[in-house]
Amino acid sequence: MAGFWKLRNVFITGCSGFLGYWLAEHLVREGATVVGLVRDTVPQSSFYRFRLNEKITVVRGAVEEYPLLERVINEYEIDTVFHLAAQTIVEIANQSPLSTFETNIKGTWNLLEACRRIHPLVKRIVVASSDKAYGTQEKLPYTEEVPLKGAHPYDVSKTCADLIASAFFATYQLPVCVTRCGNFFGGGDLNFNRLVSGTIRSVLYGKPLIIRSDGTPLRDYVYIKDAVSGYVTLAEHAEVGNLYGEAFNFSGGNRLSVVDMVTAIVRLMGKEDYPMEILNHTRGEIKDQYLSIEKAKRVLGWVPHYSLEEGLRETIAWYRDYFGLK
Repeated sequence: MAGFWKLRNVFITGCSGFLGYWLAEHLVREGATVVGLVRDTVPQSSFYRFRLNEKITVVRGAVEEYPLLERVINEYEIDTVFHLAAQTIVEIANQSPLSTFETNIKGTWNLLEACRRIHPLVKRIVVASSDKAYGTQEKLPYTEEVPLKGAHPYDVSKTCADLIASAFFATYQLPVCVTRCGNFFGGGDLNFNRLVSGTIRSVLYGKPLIIRSDGTPLRDYVYIKDAVSGYVTLAEHAEVGNLYGEAFNFSGGNRLSVVDMVTAIVRLMGKEDYPMEILNHTRGEIKDQYLSIEKAKRVLGWVPHYSLEEGLRETIAWYRDYFGLK
């Protein structure tokens, strides 16, 4: 929607993270007045590397701090909220479930309660859930209608956050929508225990490729620019389409096993015979998961614009530049 974001006051939690940076950068270009919640200073992140912190209002703090959230939403007269702040790594959630629950669950109810108290100033809220919120399902792909039943710590945290958002809409008519996305990939992801970023870094430096699982789990991948497009499109259509209380899947339509994804990356990097070690050590992870995006196509007119190869080529080029390895 041309001009939709011009001078609109937008609050992004998790603004300096992987998705947060790309979303904030897009909204700044579209003319929005962005306020970003930032917990930690990570100098190597795109947020600081490309000086996005100088183009938005930065608020230091965490989503666990309720009074801070209420102050920000009120004082900056926030119109639109993107709630992205989360602990997003499955293995970390397994090792430290309490801190993951604090951030992902408490952080969500704090944010929504702050919006409720300031409502009706806040016109739209987009909460980041995950495909993990669906848990293990017999029928694939996941559609938005299937029950949410996460079983392991990270999955449960996203199931809870998702249901909390639904409760705030059903009980208080809070203008909230939910996104459930596949696995993000793209330049700027500095969590190198993730598959795509970790594989690219290992190959660039000639390090061993370690696969934690048995290599067979099927996963959904979505390029970060397509993910931003999904979030923005949902926010733009939420009010006019009366989409409050609804959830939408966003995916690149790429269903690959872990080994197939690694193979695709190393091929594009010109290292077709690169050896990999399969540990088969993972626990507490869903075997196969991938999404249907038919609802997003039908209701929002949204489709991914990048093929897997196009997204991976841009991602590999980004990391070559980042590490100075042209």
